[in-house]
Amino acid sequence: MSRQILVIGDVMTDVIVMPEGPIVRGSDRRAKVRSRPGGSGANQAVWLGAMGAEVGLVARVGADERLMYENYFRGLGVVPFLAGDKELPSGALVTIVDPDGERSFLTDRGANLNLGAEDLPERLLDGLGMVVVSGYSLFAAGPRVAVMDFMAKARGRGVTVVVDPASEGFLREVGPDQFLGWTAGADWIFANQDEAEALCGATELDVQMRLLGAHYTNVVIKRGRLGAALGGKDGVKLTREAPVVTVVDSTGAGDAFAAGFMAAQVDGATMDVALSRAIEAGGRAVRAVGGQPE
Repeated sequence: MSRQILVIGDVMTDVIVMPEGPIVRGSDRRAKVRSRPGGSGANQAVWLGAMGAEVGLVARVGADERLMYENYFRGLGVVPFLAGDKELPSGALVTIVDPDGERSFLTDRGANLNLGAEDLPERLLDGLGMVVVSGYSLFAAGPRVAVMDFMAKARGRGVTVVVDPASEGFLREVGPDQFLGWTAGADWIFANQDEAEALCGATELDVQMRLLGAHYTNVVIKRGRLGAALGGKDGVKLTREAPVVTVVDSTGAGDAFAAGFMAAQVDGATMDVALSRAIEAGGRAVRAVGGQPE
């Protein structure tokens, strides 16, 4: 397999809010507020770059910020394939982090909603080993048509296709059958427990594996503090526990996990080694604020 990875997903401005206590409606609450580039696809690409992978990122940003984002990603080892949108600003995401590290999101996808076929020319598949599709790219009709066409071309050329559902809320909004129809046939899916349950309606791990394995060749389920599991249509094949760590902010932990697994895979690591590296990367992510490596 070629070591080159292409990520298709959102670029956002992440505004991370860490209040000192419960939000007081109609009044003030002291908080730490940080702003930085983010987005699920962007986070995965930056983590892959930090791990030494050859990675590119396809996304759409506001035209006035295109140069800034291109320089940002190049500085982090990511080749940017960014389109500048003249109609919509770059996307923005407000993340409110609870004291236990759990997060709530307010999302304005902005220019990401205008991703189209012109942003995904087939030449991007040349020499590619893996294409990674963030679920956010599928939740709006325009980007979905372009991304699904690109996925089909990738499969036709023998390029490994990876899908990350990205958002339980949006999965339930569009409906699991729709999402499964859009992405069935992908080589890999990386889902957390809530996303797996939303997609197949089951809570038991082995059942989730078998049901998702009917649509995807390989299934990885991220289980948070319980670690992770890998399997497919025949059920769970491999599990790994997660180390006990102090959770500061769980933003981007799933993106780091997926990047750790994929970076190991294109380097030729075995599945058990790849799963261990994925869990290690996820553990690193939750110990710092923000969705990208410090």
